[in-house]
Amino acid sequence: MLGFVATDCREKVEADSMNFQEQFCNSNYAAEMNMAGRELFAFIGAVTQLFGSEEAKLSAEDWLDESELMNSHPRSTSRNWRAVTIAASTRLANRLAVRQLCGSDRRRGARIRRLFTPGVRGAAGGMKPV
Repeated sequence: MLGFVATDCREKVEADSMNFQEQFCNSNYAAEMNMAGRELFAFIGAVTQLFGSEEAKLSAEDWLDESELMNSHPRSTSRNWRAVTIAASTRLANRLAVRQLCGSDRRRGARIRRLFTPGVRGAAGGMKPV
């Protein structure tokens, strides 16, 4: 009978220990998700304010993509959310730089086409300015 009681007590202690560890892991996970949410929303708020809602939507997708690329387990408590934001910011900067270059190329191309299009004022061989 004493062996049964000891075994029963040991099982309860082990079960309580497992529950405590699970609760601890869940609370750490919840805290980590809270930190991730704060980091994401701060980033998206700044992008929205500076570049508008369309850019913020793209940046949110970038942030989530970067968070998936991090080398830690999804339920890990050691994620560096600031590094995710920095990586997403890099994507944003690259996207904006490409747009700026493409936009300036388009404007330059339009000016060049105007110069060489017959019949356009100021074009080579075009109509003379009045």
